[in-house]
Amino acid sequence: MMRFVTYSSAAGGDRVGVLDGDRVAGLEPGVTLLDLLDRGELIEAGEHALRSPAETVATTDIQLRAPLEPRSIRDCSAFLQHMRNCTGDPNGVLDHRHTQFPVFYFTNPAAVVGPHATVPIAPGSSQFDFELEVCAVIGKAGRNIAVSEAEEYIAGYSILCDWSARDLQLNERPLGLGPAKGKDTATTIGPALVTADELERLRSKKGFALQMTAELNGEPVSEGCWDTIDWTFSDMISYVSRGTVLRPGDVIGSGTVPTGCLYEHHKLGSERFRDWLRPGDEVRLAVEELGELRHRVTAADEIQPLSSGY
Repeated sequence: MMRFVTYSSAAGGDRVGVLDGDRVAGLEPGVTLLDLLDRGELIEAGEHALRSPAETVATTDIQLRAPLEPRSIRDCSAFLQHMRNCTGDPNGVLDHRHTQFPVFYFTNPAAVVGPHATVPIAPGSSQFDFELEVCAVIGKAGRNIAVSEAEEYIAGYSILCDWSARDLQLNERPLGLGPAKGKDTATTIGPALVTADELERLRSKKGFALQMTAELNGEPVSEGCWDTIDWTFSDMISYVSRGTVLRPGDVIGSGTVPTGCLYEHHKLGSERFRDWLRPGDEVRLAVEELGELRHRVTAADEIQPLSSGY
């Protein structure tokens, strides 16, 4: 039962540590969380750090990074009520394929940021949004994984925010190749990798009885619960591993918890939709037991026009 973080050490560089109350027990420098997953030594290394830390620092004195640099990120649509809300009709009928398999897309692992990083608006977007999700981190390699065995492949869980440029996304969608620049600017993972056994006592329905909330500039925007999910992570892992290999450090996102993004409120005409994200906005996303993300939104990078002028 451990919570792993990656943080900037005063001794120089980033290192892995284990949360221990209001302090972090640091591992030796030069070892990443991905290294520990590759070697199958995550729990052993964490226990050693708690017994004999290479350094001990207060949580108030560190800057958290993303817990790991994922090898890949697959983001599923496992909360079907989110999909209904996005149509503008909370009682709408979805394509029947949503009940056959947990559809997903690949997003950009190079765009991962830490739990307190600033997040720039996507270049050219005037409809920038957050999406409150959870994710599972794969702990060992596997292929064609059975649903009944899939949980054995989960090293732990974290919060995931899928930052989305809605206008770019809607412009790309009719071309049929899935999300591209609409989802390419940033993805948050953090603040910690919480080992799967930490949550077992809270198992409920197809997930866990953990509240998921979002605030924008201190005002509540979203309230949801993980256990309203329609696809288990076991189903997600089994499906995404079909005909391919999952590797340690691969990340599987849940998709957005219902009401967990501005786009839903916009489509539903909710009074909670005030505007899309603007520079200076403060976003706070929290999931019980997993912690919280806090981000300030900043201005977009300048667009370098294409030969077409776009």
